[in-house]
Amino acid sequence: MEPVFDSRHIRTFHEVVRAGSYSAAARELGYTQPAITQQMKALERTVGVALFTRAGRGLRLTEAGEALSRHAELILGSLSAAQQQLAALARLRAGRVRVCAFPSANATLIPEAMARLLAEHPGVRVELLEAEPPDSVQRLLRGECDIALAFRYPGSATEVPDGLDEIPLMEDLLTVLLPVGHPLGRRHAVRLVDLDGERWIAGCPRCRANLLNVCAEEGFAPDIVFSTDDNLAVQSLVAAGVGIALMPALVLSFMCHRKVTGRAVEPHLRRQVSAYVLREHRRIPATGLVLDHLRRAAASRIGC
Repeated sequence: MEPVFDSRHIRTFHEVVRAGSYSAAARELGYTQPAITQQMKALERTVGVALFTRAGRGLRLTEAGEALSRHAELILGSLSAAQQQLAALARLRAGRVRVCAFPSANATLIPEAMARLLAEHPGVRVELLEAEPPDSVQRLLRGECDIALAFRYPGSATEVPDGLDEIPLMEDLLTVLLPVGHPLGRRHAVRLVDLDGERWIAGCPRCRANLLNVCAEEGFAPDIVFSTDDNLAVQSLVAAGVGIALMPALVLSFMCHRKVTGRAVEPHLRRQVSAYVLREHRRIPATGLVLDHLRRAAASRIGC
């Protein structure tokens, strides 16, 4: 079996080598000389060979002692660095958190949360990834990120995978996008049933499924002529008169084509935006801190 070193013995060994004797090392470390002797005997039993020989009143390293001495300083330096890094993580001075979110969250919630986070804790580093749900949650399960932001629509499956916690952040209102000059654009709000017969631009697969479901509840099937998960492309297609679309308020808060008109929909349509994290990772200080700032950023957008 490979020897398993006690870090205390390595530290004592390093001081004995530096000081030149057990008694000098005992004075430096605040131990008794017998305690130093016992630790060195225990270390020699661990490695299975002698580390010192007597040379008059002093000590001389054996070949094994020379080999261990060359590594002892590196071992102790690595231990010290590890202790400092872990202490920094615990004190929130440092840490790396990987966040995977859908595009409109990356453009809204993430910048607001990160600006506050870095102002208060500049040592925390955030790595940003992008994926639509459910891919973002799958990346979390595969260990590719630490926090996943995802959305779901009413009536869709709500089961959270085993081992994950869901942290609801906000409800995101949906708006119908019409080309400028559309007759329904003169209304303050548009009934969904009045959009029967229109051509539609559908979004990502989850958004397309929601469009089909809500229209079916109103008694009609939407005529989907184009599908894309590119929010800018959706708005450009609407502006060009290709069709109309449902667009979340998060998107419209940072991107709104000058040739489209947004109107509220009746009945009101929403999507739930949540953060997901591995249950045991919520105890990691930096991860918990990012979650707190995401909640604060979402709270400032209640009513979107």
